[in-house]
Amino acid sequence: MKYTYSSKPSLQTLPTTASVLSPQTWPFSLDWLPVTAYLVGGNVRDALLGRQAEYLDLDFVLPEGAVSTAKAIANYYRAGFVLLDAERQIARVVFERATADFAQQVGQSLTEDLEHRDFTVNAIAYNPHTQELFDPLHGYVDLQQQLIRMVSIENLKDDPLRLLRAYRQSAQLGFTLEYKTRQAIQQLAPLLHFVAAERVQSELSYLLGSAKGTALLKLAWQDGLLAAWLPHADAERLALVERIDHAAAALQEAYSSPALDPSGWLRDQQRVSGSARSWLKIAKLACLVSAEPEQAEPELWRLKYSRAEVQAVLSLLQFLPQMAPYTLPTLSLAQQYYLFRGIGAAFPALVLLALATGTPMSLLQPLIARFLDPQDPVAHPAPLLTGRDLMTQLSLPPSPKLGQILEAIQLARAEGRITSPEEALSFAQTLL
Repeated sequence: MKYTYSSKPSLQTLPTTASVLSPQTWPFSLDWLPVTAYLVGGNVRDALLGRQAEYLDLDFVLPEGAVSTAKAIANYYRAGFVLLDAERQIARVVFERATADFAQQVGQSLTEDLEHRDFTVNAIAYNPHTQELFDPLHGYVDLQQQLIRMVSIENLKDDPLRLLRAYRQSAQLGFTLEYKTRQAIQQLAPLLHFVAAERVQSELSYLLGSAKGTALLKLAWQDGLLAAWLPHADAERLALVERIDHAAAALQEAYSSPALDPSGWLRDQQRVSGSARSWLKIAKLACLVSAEPEQAEPELWRLKYSRAEVQAVLSLLQFLPQMAPYTLPTLSLAQQYYLFRGIGAAFPALVLLALATGTPMSLLQPLIARFLDPQDPVAHPAPLLTGRDLMTQLSLPPSPKLGQILEAIQLARAEGRITSPEEALSFAQTLL
């Protein structure tokens, strides 16, 4: 795609391709948009960079009638309609594989609206009717130079989450933070303390969830952005985060099983929102909170992590000492059984942490083999008897004792002392 940049704010003719800039890729007809409507934000930026996403996320600015336009499109196409902000006149239309946001222009002109945005690369507007760009802040030049440059320091003050977002977008795009922008962020870093935890967590999740986010996470720490939310983060812990990236690469090279995929978490995936959980993120998070579970837990709750995520991190902190090179070879079958029972599905994250802290892959291989074998009685014990079996065959009343007997049966099977329901029943009788 060729683009001739003018130093003056002006409209530039741009040939469209099969990208988000082409209305043919949208879930609704261009005829529904007034000629004064502009496509803005990250989707324009990504289209100019040749980046494509499976899920379309469109943002439009209209000088008037934003909500009514959105409502008309939603009604005609029988799509979902959400009024996001009545005061600022922002609405969303939700299609099966796309969302389209419609916002009332801020200020008296499109230029004024763009001047309220975070970074110049996100302040480029595109008119789909004329196929022209409007770029008064020279964002296209920064795209070519691969720079994240603030629109103004006041805009960063107005929404301090933008301080952390600069690092996330740098990682996402492979761009560099412009020098004055980074200076401003260092100056304003204490303001991140006042941002809602959910928003901070969302930006952190991207930096934690991929190897390309690690260098920017370290930079964010150096610039003071982690101090309020992750007070235990330091140079040593950030180095450990980097070693987890190397451990993940080594694990994927040694094992191709989806069960050990560091980027996967089979339960409760949130693919559409982009905030899918991952064992890589959980392992790195365990490096950045307190090593003491009783101190780490309130840190995680404060950042609004889910119960499953908090429990996964706390389990890693609890069981990591057992994975040390001098401890691992001495684990009995009973200890292995309780380790697998305690760590559960978070075992891949525990392997990453163990590798990163110096445990050789060769020492981990026996445990990995157990984890990958669904029939292994230590890692994946299947019940030989149920509570109802015990009550029926041993004439036992319902009581906590049943659970204790069943647990003892599982442990005995893990240790190879029993292998069948008949042997389990005889074993249970000896316990009585």
